[in-house]
Amino acid sequence: MRQRRRPQCGFTMIEVLVALAIIAVALAASVRAVGSLATGEADLHRRLLAGWSADNELAQLRLSHQFPPIGSRTFDCSQGNLRLSCTQRVSQTPNPIFRRVEMFVTTPGRSGYLAQMVTVVANETNRSL
Repeated sequence: MRQRRRPQCGFTMIEVLVALAIIAVALAASVRAVGSLATGEADLHRRLLAGWSADNELAQLRLSHQFPPIGSRTFDCSQGNLRLSCTQRVSQTPNPIFRRVEMFVTTPGRSGYLAQMVTVVANETNRSL
């Protein structure tokens, strides 16, 4: 009797290797995307803390009711475990009763600002009421 040949079932080795290569490329792309999201979240967190530092310093200046002297000063304004450096620049305005105060927040050792805020402070000690 003659044996019947059954049709072959399954995949060849080449087909399996191609499928594995496609899956590997897709997984590598997803790992890279997750890494990019984590880096973006960390940068956003640093900028948020820097903004809080600048806002805190400007609020403290307004609440002290003092007229700041013209000039620049740099000081530590760290938040939590993030080391931050604040630079406060005070300059004149066309109206001598007001001063412009700029606050720049940076990370020591890195270039560029994480946060920048500007406000105008009035001389509350010299009111003509």
